[in-house]
Amino acid sequence: MAGVLDTVDQRTKLVGENRLELLLFKFGVKQTFAINVFKIQEVLKLPNLTKMPHRHPVVVGVSHIRDTTVPIINLAQAIGFRPTPVNDDSTIIVTEYNRTVQGFLVGSVDRIVNMNWDQILPPPKGAGRSHYVTAITHYNDQLVEIIDVERVLADIRPYSMDVSAEILTDDFKDIAAGKEILLVDDSPVAIAQATGTLVQLGIKVTTAKNGLEAFNLLKNWADSGINVPEKLAMIITDAEMPVMDGYRLTTEIRSDPRFKDLYVVLHTSLSGSFNNAMVEKVGCNRFLSKFQPDELAKAVQERLEQLN
Repeated sequence: MAGVLDTVDQRTKLVGENRLELLLFKFGVKQTFAINVFKIQEVLKLPNLTKMPHRHPVVVGVSHIRDTTVPIINLAQAIGFRPTPVNDDSTIIVTEYNRTVQGFLVGSVDRIVNMNWDQILPPPKGAGRSHYVTAITHYNDQLVEIIDVERVLADIRPYSMDVSAEILTDDFKDIAAGKEILLVDDSPVAIAQATGTLVQLGIKVTTAKNGLEAFNLLKNWADSGINVPEKLAMIITDAEMPVMDGYRLTTEIRSDPRFKDLYVVLHTSLSGSFNNAMVEKVGCNRFLSKFQPDELAKAVQERLEQLN
């Protein structure tokens, strides 16, 4: 299944239609898991593995793939299962998140399925592994758990939320004070990271867990007489979310005359080359890669300077 993603054109056909493709896989147990195909570079047998000293317990080593040194993460172990055995038949899923490439060791890869985001639901509250599961769905009468890869990676390599002193000036904080941003993301880790950065600017942050929740909030504000483009300095939205994704949210915003002038930033761990094309297609104002505190702060600064 190498070359899961053949061309950007094939990927873009799903965008704005509230659709996605999932790669289904297992760890040798009955439960089926999934990762969005957009994040995957390829699937292959584990190349030669080099064990590194002082590595994180879930990192089994590194491999050299296409001239890149790639850490290999035992994904089962990372989310609380028994570690997947490492042998000559081991399979890895090579992914790109937040400008980093890593391989996830899995038991077996099943297939790629095409689904609508409205078939993707938030995990039930109280589920034992819900903190590592960003969403659930059903396929062929089987429960499929979609992994919150951002949470997995944050456990291995904690992200800083601090904004550099040269950016966080008194003048910047003065123009940011009291402004409001709507932050839309289904990952609690991503929400915490972005909020932790934004509050340093003195900005009020309102959050929503998916595109539909965000759009309903916008409509409720407008129905109560609030001028939403005046209320919000900007909307920062993830791309992948249950029920309604960030691309569809942007499409809905642009089609409603009450919201068409809202400033929308696509804030996602997907690759930049793909999202730059998507910004133009669905009408976002800009793309911003997770998770770079200084770049997030600069994007906010540029927007606030436009408003002043």
